[in-house]
Amino acid sequence: MDLDAFDHESHMRDALDCAREATARGDDPFGSVLVKDDEVVMTAGNRIETENDLRAHPELTLAKRAAAERDDADELVMYTSTEPCPMCAGGIDIAGLRAVVYSVSGERAAAIHGTEPLLSSTEVFDMGRSDVRVIPDVLKAEGEKLHDAHR
Repeated sequence: MDLDAFDHESHMRDALDCAREATARGDDPFGSVLVKDDEVVMTAGNRIETENDLRAHPELTLAKRAAAERDDADELVMYTSTEPCPMCAGGIDIAGLRAVVYSVSGERAAAIHGTEPLLSSTEVFDMGRSDVRVIPDVLKAEGEKLHDAHR
């Protein structure tokens, strides 16, 4: 798989659209898509508030589905509006996804919302069992606008 040949901006726009949909229904602005061979195969938006479930992060939802429903998790790339939190990064690592591409770092999102940053996903992946590749800052300004609007 040549990850560098993927259309990162197009897939990130899809993830950002999922984040907008989450916000429109009353959840925080987080959205993700899973991609195989440069084609979207699954999408999810944040549902923590609307499902009253602190595990309903889109990244964890997709990692769980990839592990349960597919036998090609190591060929999947997650595009996500914001860097995965430690819980989600752990799920991504355990599911064995190939890579994560994000728009806004967890550190930047925390700064926008006036909270303390969590452990970075890269640090979690470095402690884990797999070799998840991370590509940061794709459409960063557009992702930051979602967080700015949701303060």
